[in-house]
Amino acid sequence: MFWVPLLLLAWAVAGAACLRLCLTAVRGAVAGHDTGAGRDLTLYEAAFLSGGPARVADVTLVAMARQRRLLLAHTGWATVVDPRGRDEMERSVIGAIGPEGQSPLAPVRTAAATADAVRGISERLVGAGLAVPDGAGTTVADAVRQVRLAGTAVAGLAAAALLMPVPSDMPRHLVALWFTLPLILTLGCLAIARFEVHPYSRWASPAGQRLLGALPRSAGEAGDDRTYLTSVAVRGIRAVGEPELRAAFAHREPHH
Repeated sequence: MFWVPLLLLAWAVAGAACLRLCLTAVRGAVAGHDTGAGRDLTLYEAAFLSGGPARVADVTLVAMARQRRLLLAHTGWATVVDPRGRDEMERSVIGAIGPEGQSPLAPVRTAAATADAVRGISERLVGAGLAVPDGAGTTVADAVRQVRLAGTAVAGLAAAALLMPVPSDMPRHLVALWFTLPLILTLGCLAIARFEVHPYSRWASPAGQRLLGALPRSAGEAGDDRTYLTSVAVRGIRAVGEPELRAAFAHREPHH
């Protein structure tokens, strides 16, 4: 009966992970039921809820490039055309480029994503119940990740029980059958979460996800700049249609 302790451990791991997922989903749904009602998201807020600080920096750069106030070359360099920023985020980008007015794009994106303006956006959204506090570790995405790890652990415990060269009174196929029960529990929870609470967001609370769901996802007409930028805020750089602009963002900061 050497496999019984392993089976009990598998049940404990699977049960704890699935219970946490259920509690997290219910708590988030109840807490954010009426949050954000009647509120419209700004472009930067939509970007933060969709992709975090890095997405806010990206949508700022794209907006400035489309307005010809910033030149983003396909070589991965940013050049300031108009040094007067219209808001805190634009001033953060211009400040990150530096007094020479030209800089590689990768460090500019990194610096803009950590600027005070982004922290201010985060604090406002958290205060409104639309974003998850940084480091909370209680999002549905975290809970789903734990359930996936639990499923992997159950499979590993089952393999250990079947491969250990210790005689047992129970046939190995029946031992494997017992281990399929906690594995089914984890897979079932993942399937339910996929249908009920997907997409899983690292940044947006359930209320924030509802507001994001009401935003347009397509780029719209070529002249509809607001819809275009909203699409970039929600979907990221893959929503950028201009090849030159996409090439600029394809460059990464070199590793030394």
